[in-house]
Amino acid sequence: MRRYLAVGLDCYLCLVTGGLLVRPYADSASVPQVVGLLIGPVLVLSFLNQVVLTAVVGAGAGKLIMGIRVVSLPDVRRPGPGRLTRRWLYGLCWLPLQPWYGLRARLAGAGGGGGPGPRPACEEAAARTDPAGLRQVRRSDLAAHRRAVAGRAGPRTTGSP
Repeated sequence: MRRYLAVGLDCYLCLVTGGLLVRPYADSASVPQVVGLLIGPVLVLSFLNQVVLTAVVGAGAGKLIMGIRVVSLPDVRRPGPGRLTRRWLYGLCWLPLQPWYGLRARLAGAGGGGGPGPRPACEEAAARTDPAGLRQVRRSDLAAHRRAVAGRAGPRTTGSP
């Protein structure tokens, strides 16, 4: 749920900021011109948020607010700009197609094939990663993982004497 709220915050912040930038020109332009004026700043702000800010800080604005970090798999480090750009471009192509994928899945489910039910664990894991090999994790979980890897997780007890 946190991930979806973070994405919603990112979209909201980009649209509001883009709208505030275009507002002085909105009165003298027609609706298609305003939409055209709005697309450029929103794409630039989205790129700055999703690629530049994530490369520098480890998360975009919405993810920072929600306490989520973006990490590179399998080394669990901050991703580089190339992977972040690929992820951003994938998001621009993937998000608008979601209604189509949902409709197609409903139609396939109504045909009798795979009905609703629990998803296998491998599908759940695949749903949380993206094609660029990145994953969104909670900041607290990332800190606990780094402490455990560094050996500062505390003394461990063993079952054998």
